[in-house]
Amino acid sequence: MSHIIYPTTNLKATETMTMERGEGVYLYDNHGKRYIEGLAGLWCTSLGYGNQELIQAASDQMAKLSFSHMFGGKTHESAMQLSDKLSAMLPMDNAQIFFGNSGSDANDTHIKMLRYYFDAIGKPEKRKIIARERSYHGITVAAACLTGLDVNHKHFDLPIDALGILRTDAPHYLHGALAGESETQFVDRITNNLEQLILREGPETIAAFIAEPITGASGVIVPPEGYYEKVQAILNKYDIFFWADEVITGFGRTGNDFGSTTMDIKPDMMSLAKQLSSAYMPISAAAVRGDMYEAMIDQSAKAGVFGHGFTYSGHPVAAAVALKTLEIYERERLFEQAAVKGEYLQKRLQAYADHPLVGEVRGKGLIAAVELMADKAAKKPFADGRVGSYMLQACQNHGLIIRVVAGSAVAFCPPLIITEAQIDEMLEAFDKALADTMAWVTAEGLMAA
Repeated sequence: MSHIIYPTTNLKATETMTMERGEGVYLYDNHGKRYIEGLAGLWCTSLGYGNQELIQAASDQMAKLSFSHMFGGKTHESAMQLSDKLSAMLPMDNAQIFFGNSGSDANDTHIKMLRYYFDAIGKPEKRKIIARERSYHGITVAAACLTGLDVNHKHFDLPIDALGILRTDAPHYLHGALAGESETQFVDRITNNLEQLILREGPETIAAFIAEPITGASGVIVPPEGYYEKVQAILNKYDIFFWADEVITGFGRTGNDFGSTTMDIKPDMMSLAKQLSSAYMPISAAAVRGDMYEAMIDQSAKAGVFGHGFTYSGHPVAAAVALKTLEIYERERLFEQAAVKGEYLQKRLQAYADHPLVGEVRGKGLIAAVELMADKAAKKPFADGRVGSYMLQACQNHGLIIRVVAGSAVAFCPPLIITEAQIDEMLEAFDKALADTMAWVTAEGLMAA
């Protein structure tokens, strides 16, 4: 055993698989076994493994300028070019970009910038943030407070109340609807709950509402039709920012440039990471509207400095790799291809909807989930994570890397470069794993009679 404390791992079950190399959409372990990558690493390796253009971009930048910080007004070309490219891409007015290293730190940065901004315009009381149940926004102290998953809160004694984090309903009709409630009635009820929360707390105290356009770690939840339209109207009514966490859904994942486009969201703030560099280098971006940034300028002058930043903010190598990644997306028309291949994936997955073990199939573009259930008629999930763990191992046995989230939801998020033939290969392995899991669940008596 090595001396690593492993992330998001049962610390009694470490080093169960050692990956040795990757090529395209395939990974190889230290025994030479090949796996098809069904989750793009952790929702991030959009261009797959071993992309020579990205490797060369990193090498060239290292040879030219391996590092330069951005404190005290210093800058460099790759970060400036990347910020301009992103600002032109984002569905926001005159977006201004703060660079970091991960989605978690992008969300931490946003919390601080919200406070900085509202203090600058004379509304320091406007600092609460509404986040949803069953959401994921990262694991640093502040980002974990935004996250709405119990496993990321247990034993950490997080300052959720101290940070002013409020919680509203998850927009998952399958598990959130009342008996006999239609999707329209469900949306009306939970958005009314949101408005009532705002009124109870006081709109003048609430800065922003944060949401993943389509969730990832909480089970790939796609909100019902009309949900975001009603949410946006409520936020506009009470002068509350819409903060889109696009760490997973950004850069083609949902079949459009951003998840906000797919779900018709008009964000005031955006968090970006993962596919920004195809995960070849750690980099994140916290984007805000231009007018929000403008209000912060004089504030920083009075303080003497904008007192927030990381050693690796705008790291030149990471920025160069991200620029090349965006160039490849555009040149190869990968967002459009993701829409076509995503439609194929979603259609193929829907064939599992009638399987006795499958409670729901959901997704958009090249992100999806197949949720396994103990009793699909009663919408009853399995009591614990045993079935999900078995399914995960069964997939690996058949050469497929996936992730099981939210108990027993099998998540799919392959690299954008995957072909339809490789989607077929991925689902052939999934089909075998599902059959193995069905046999085990039946033998264990875990399904409803």
